[in-house]
Amino acid sequence: MQYAHKKIDVTDFHGALLDIISIMNQPQRDEALLAAANVKLDQALFPLLVTIGRCVVAGVVELADHLGRDYTTVSRQVKRLEALGLAQKQPAARDKRISEVTLTEQGKALIDSIDDARQTLMNRIFADWPEEEIGELFRLVRKYADVVKKEAPSSE
Repeated sequence: MQYAHKKIDVTDFHGALLDIISIMNQPQRDEALLAAANVKLDQALFPLLVTIGRCVVAGVVELADHLGRDYTTVSRQVKRLEALGLAQKQPAARDKRISEVTLTEQGKALIDSIDDARQTLMNRIFADWPEEEIGELFRLVRKYADVVKKEAPSSE
């Protein structure tokens, strides 16, 4: 369905997205999720750990772009995750000059605990929603995210 001929008022939608992003970015939310997962981790490392867990394989530059952070900051944080035994760097298969970052088995176990805690917290949020609405919301948000990613300006 094309809307190029229509002007759609996105004010409420944009406001809802800002509300969600604001809540998702609150340090207290990360603290609550880490506590629910029984995970002890510096909050500054949490978004990076989750991002590494979501990416199949990524270099430090890609991770920095994904997180909207400076490459040098992410590089230092990757070193901290390596020191904790949660992540590892290895030369990329496609280009040995580039290092790719992946989770260690210990890092994967931490992500599994965090995912379980997130699942529990989200199930509470959706407890009173009809299943059809939940499925439709998830489908539409994924569709929107895919289009936004495709339309995003490249950092290359």
